[in-house]
Amino acid sequence: MSSNNFIGKCVIFSAPSGAGKTTIVRHLLGLNLGLEFSVSATSRSPRNGEKDGEAYYFLSVGDFKNKISSGDFVEWEEVYSEQFYGTLKSEIERIWQLGKHVVFDVDVVGGKNLKSIFKEQALAVFVQPPSIKALEERLRTRGTESEASIMKRLDKAALELTFESYFDVIIINDDLDDAKAEAAEVVTEFLNS
Repeated sequence: MSSNNFIGKCVIFSAPSGAGKTTIVRHLLGLNLGLEFSVSATSRSPRNGEKDGEAYYFLSVGDFKNKISSGDFVEWEEVYSEQFYGTLKSEIERIWQLGKHVVFDVDVVGGKNLKSIFKEQALAVFVQPPSIKALEERLRTRGTESEASIMKRLDKAALELTFESYFDVIIINDDLDDAKAEAAEVVTEFLNS
């Protein structure tokens, strides 16, 4: 896939929405581990403060479907009706050309798919909330979701928690500082192996 000599490793972080994976990934990116964030593409609208090319590559549904047809994605899925998420091949190329390892912050199905594609080249980490109740409290505290959206995310989370066996490492995010430290330890060990 890479046009230069460097083929990096991949670190995949997946979790139900609100479990803390994004906070953990941001922490790792600040640790000088040679990681670069893989910006996913989505057909959903930007939330407040999200910039195209930073939070996501925001595409129209039509553009997303065209890129699917063109084979531009490593993996993609329709998470909710007409709401697509995916990883562009060009994004992995960009990161490897920088001589860095890719870190993904993706939902559980995306994480499972990426692990099946990259196999031993990837470390798949599942961030688990201490409970569904704790997850509900985190989603409500965010203040970014409607009641219907919270209920939809909680239903999805219950299903996603059944996917943990597809991942190499499970980190229970009961205490954020502990979860960050554990993540740094397992990722460092993987990158140095």
